[in-house]
Amino acid sequence: MFVAQFWCIACLMLALCCAAQGQQGKGAPAKTSLTGRYDGTAKNKAEEVLTVSIDLTEKEGALSGTINSSHGDFPITGGSRQGETVTIEFDAGGPGTISARIADDRLVGTWSAGQDGGPVDVKKVAAPEGGAKGKS
Repeated sequence: MFVAQFWCIACLMLALCCAAQGQQGKGAPAKTSLTGRYDGTAKNKAEEVLTVSIDLTEKEGALSGTINSSHGDFPITGGSRQGETVTIEFDAGGPGTISARIADDRLVGTWSAGQDGGPVDVKKVAAPEGGAKGKS
């Protein structure tokens, strides 16, 4: 009877170990590059809808690129990524910031520059140019 209980417990432990091994690596999605072009809209405090295109480059943890909007073009001066949270800093004649979350192929959050700001929602529409180099 003791031997049967021992084997039952051993089989249960083995099954749990196999299940845990099978789940390893499934909890955290693979970190994809932010690099690419994003198109969408933003609203300002006056509820005006602004068209927005962001050409974003992520290299070694640093962000760079350009934000083009119906209100002008703004260089990206910095930023960071912590998991699924992204902060983009830009120069709008003064400091500006986009704070967003990565949701599938979108950046959704808020922007601010001076006394203005509001929601922003842009979708990745293109991979970086030259992304297919070396492929035939």
